[in-house]
Amino acid sequence: MWVKLCCLLLYFLALFVLARVFEAVAWYESGFLATQLVDPVALSFRKLRTILECRGLGHSGLPEKKDVRALVEKSGDLMEGELYSALKEEEASESVSSTNFSGEMHFYELVEDTKDGIWLVQVIANDRSPLVGKVHWQKMVKKVSRFGIRTGTFNCSSDPRYCKRRGWLKSTLIMSVPQTSTSKGKVMLKEYSGRKIEVEHIFKWITAHAASRIKTIYNSEHLKEEWNKSDQYRVKIYLFANLDQPPAFFSALSVKFTGRVEFIFVNVENWDNKSYMAEIGIYKTPSYILRTPEGIYRYGNNTGEFISLRAMDSFLRSLQPEVNDLFVLSLVLVNLMAWMDLFITQGATIKRFVVLISTLGTYNSLLIISWLPVLGFLQLPYLDSFYEYSLKLFRYSNTTTLASWVRADWMFYSSHPALFLSTYLGHGLLIDYFEKKRRRNNNTDEVNANNLEWLSSLWDWYTSYLFHPIASFQHFPFDSDWDEDPDLFLERLAFPDLWLHPLIPTDYIKNLPMWRFQCLGAHSDEEMLETFPDSESDSESENKEVFSSDREVSEDDELSTCHRCSEGERRCGAEACSCATHYCHHEPCGCKGSCYSSAGDLEPDWSTWPNDMLHCTECVVCLENFAKGCLLMGLPCGHVFHQSCIVMWLAGGRHCCPVCRWVSYKKKQPYTHPQPLSSEPPS
Repeated sequence: MWVKLCCLLLYFLALFVLARVFEAVAWYESGFLATQLVDPVALSFRKLRTILECRGLGHSGLPEKKDVRALVEKSGDLMEGELYSALKEEEASESVSSTNFSGEMHFYELVEDTKDGIWLVQVIANDRSPLVGKVHWQKMVKKVSRFGIRTGTFNCSSDPRYCKRRGWLKSTLIMSVPQTSTSKGKVMLKEYSGRKIEVEHIFKWITAHAASRIKTIYNSEHLKEEWNKSDQYRVKIYLFANLDQPPAFFSALSVKFTGRVEFIFVNVENWDNKSYMAEIGIYKTPSYILRTPEGIYRYGNNTGEFISLRAMDSFLRSLQPEVNDLFVLSLVLVNLMAWMDLFITQGATIKRFVVLISTLGTYNSLLIISWLPVLGFLQLPYLDSFYEYSLKLFRYSNTTTLASWVRADWMFYSSHPALFLSTYLGHGLLIDYFEKKRRRNNNTDEVNANNLEWLSSLWDWYTSYLFHPIASFQHFPFDSDWDEDPDLFLERLAFPDLWLHPLIPTDYIKNLPMWRFQCLGAHSDEEMLETFPDSESDSESENKEVFSSDREVSEDDELSTCHRCSEGERRCGAEACSCATHYCHHEPCGCKGSCYSSAGDLEPDWSTWPNDMLHCTECVVCLENFAKGCLLMGLPCGHVFHQSCIVMWLAGGRHCCPVCRWVSYKKKQPYTHPQPLSSEPPS
């Protein structure tokens, strides 16, 4: 997870650097930056009209260029970035969809139950033609959709009873606007009563009703009273301008941020005394001023702060976000991080997509589960101060220059999704290249595995858990007899719940006891080399005698018989001979150790062994004797092996003892040594 998070942060850093490169290239080719101001005098009439349409100001009664230019100057400063975005938006001939309502419930769900948006609905009465023709309606839809106004058509033939109850006996236009200034308030429906059925007149009617929700100030006394008033709104945005009504984008944002931000329009058209404006730091108009408890912020001075709906919407969302905004942001980041698994995972293509689907499901499930307590936590009434401090932190951080760059980059890449996806793919391919190179240097075999090999290994892994149950379900050592008795397989099919077994983590391996094999009475290397040739023949003859004698002793005798050992007799490490008491206790450990004599070989130092470990001198995994100083590891059942051998055995998915099949992660009662038989006859 941390690797994917680092890769995602590296990708965002690459996007930030790439945006700065694009700015440098644009400045080199054209000689201007996106934040550079544009003189409206140098623009053509078509470009000026495009700017007014994007800002939402009517220009139908302004036939001359100087009047249009004056209206642009009154609405706010024009930057190169805003001009570029407006021209690109006009060139893009994308068709905007409009909703067709199927009946009363559909209309109520989308229009009357929507508390934070504006709807424009064309009602077509029974056996009547629509009020606005098809061509003009498409122009109307495209014009109002720039400001977040949704459109739809309600045909009364689909629900005539609802139209009669509403009084829609003729074709008309209906506009829905939130009635109150509180979040999730009531919605009022207004009917168009104008005589002129033209796009510009209908748009003026819409903007007039939307602007009526904004508090308007006409004199300095009212401004002074409002500026010093403290109410429920912690964030207020003021527009100081010489206009009849605020632009449409400003009115649309006031509806969108209902209950979060208060929008105030200060009309300075007929002001003679502007001394109080100078006192509060307003020296020029138009000005967009954001007033927060932390201070005053002038919108438009930093990168990407254009006089448009999209730019101001992203700015206000970063200052006063909703919980839904944070959830959507976290959802996007989590999925971008999960998709990194497609490039980090090496091997077959099918393996990559299987891991990707698993990661997407896991990450999204964890995200939703983690958000549930957060939502309940935010509903507590005792967390108002915590909520206010969080918003204060957002306001401090998002009014910096770095935050303005991030918002500008977000708007740029969101308007060019193909560039965003291509850079993400290129970044992923680079990660795939370096990860593949790193694993090849580590000699990892999974890099060159194809789809068939990976599917085969997946099937082997699945069948290993399918046919060999986990020992925690068994109360005795289990040996598989599938090949000998196929009826067991058919019997297993009758109980499908036993087929599903969870994966066993290998964390318990590091908690298993480990120690080094030590010997008593250790000799120097020179002495060992001198005595080795003389004792070689003796040890071989003794081994032959031991093996022949072991064949003659039955299994029951090994578990129950105790015999006395003399001074010169052989001692068997596999049977745990105790030389301190001169008795040999045969233990069912299953270890086939090498035999040694007291005169030639070294005596193992059993005091260094854990108390619950069985004594043996050979590893049954590799079938080699324990050498002096080698690292040993014991299992809960008491059997001892080479540490490297048993770790490879357990890591391969065989979570049981190679000797007795006891599970390697479950404790077992310690083995008690049998007491020697008494030589005295019973009384």
